Amino acid sequence: MNDLLTIFKALSEETRLRIIKILEHGELCVCDIVAALDMVQPKVSFHLAVLKEAGFIKDRKQGKWTHYRLDDSDLLRRFLVLSVMERISGDTVAADRERLEAFLHQKPVKGKVLPMNDKKRCCTG
Repeated sequence: MNDLLTIFKALSEETRLRIIKILEHGELCVCDIVAALDMVQPKVSFHLAVLKEAGFIKDRKQGKWTHYRLDDSDLLRRFLVLSVMERISGDTVAADRERLEAFLHQKPVKGKVLPMNDKKRCCTG
């Protein structure tokens, strides 16, 4: 029962649904997600932790950076993620996708750090 509560709690917040939607195209670094959502890193990390605890996403460390992707290993969660992605229109997250594409396009050579607004810093993959 607690597992179900955790799952549905994770899906009950707009920011987490936006994260799921932008991860549908593949793995992203936390800095990419921060740029796409136009939010501060601690807030995004909180939402990522909720999604990870609920089993919707997986992470992997690469140096000091963390990359996230959808976790499709559980059938129930996979079905819920597919249902969420199907019901969120592209228009709803169009601004997120535009910010993400602009950010990814501006990333410098791999291995360098990209300064961002408000003292945020980013990896390059």
